[in-house]
Amino acid sequence: MKNLTEKLKKVGKEINNYYKSISLGLYEKALLDNLDWKDRLLLAKAAGYNFMEISIDETDERLERLKWDKIKIKKLRDIVYETEIPLITMCLSGNRRFPIGSSFKDIQKKGMEILIDAIYFAHHLGIRIIQVAGYDEIAGEPSTKKSQETYGKNLKIALKVASSLGVMLAIENVDVEFGDSLDKIIKYVKENDSPWLQLYPDMGNLVAMDKDVLAQFKLAKSRIAAIHIKDTKKNVVRRVPYGEGIVDFVSVFKQLKKISFYGPMVLEMWFDKDKDNFEIVKNARLWVLEKIKEAEYF
Repeated sequence: MKNLTEKLKKVGKEINNYYKSISLGLYEKALLDNLDWKDRLLLAKAAGYNFMEISIDETDERLERLKWDKIKIKKLRDIVYETEIPLITMCLSGNRRFPIGSSFKDIQKKGMEILIDAIYFAHHLGIRIIQVAGYDEIAGEPSTKKSQETYGKNLKIALKVASSLGVMLAIENVDVEFGDSLDKIIKYVKENDSPWLQLYPDMGNLVAMDKDVLAQFKLAKSRIAAIHIKDTKKNVVRRVPYGEGIVDFVSVFKQLKKISFYGPMVLEMWFDKDKDNFEIVKNARLWVLEKIKEAEYF
């Protein structure tokens, strides 16, 4: 990519030894979706990130990835090896469209197919953590005792597959009542009591849903696999630039230090076709690192 070498050199000079001890990942959708994988990973590297989170969202295009043959998977593995930017985590938001607790049997069946396929896909690509969406029903349908039980039952089935392959499942708190806090979704983690099922908290979602984020992280201690770093406003969970929302990042990072969490953290952003997304993701990382430093996290 044009001027990529120069960008790598420039960013490299900005990263001191303190920052090198922190592993920050970039959400795939923070960069333009028309990039090929090599350019996408190289841009993430140029912006200073250590890894990328792959997106398997609700679109047919990204769901189709789960059906890739060995040739396509090997090609992406080779690119990962060449660029030295691993795909450590997967954001499996496709289950928002096809929730595994749905009262509609065809939707529930499709949701389980997606989740099981995602586990094998992660296994073949070397992805360690799959973020499982905290949705038990499709939008517009109420969460019920039955849908919650079905979610738990199907999660247990998927967990057996994931465990056998050494892939971790981690439930994310979301923007609906069923899964809008860690104290609600942690019950599934405790019920299974498996090292292969944990939590994937989104600090921005907790704040947007008016939860006590510090208390939530405290109760989730030792149950967190990875974290989404995101700014939000009340009831607004997407596309809020860092520093323009209401998340108290310094307090959150101080709390993460208190509970001894030092796992993978991903900056969740969405690209803007009318802006320089490389500069946005690069500056976002530096902004977050300053908050981490201010909190004396590492």
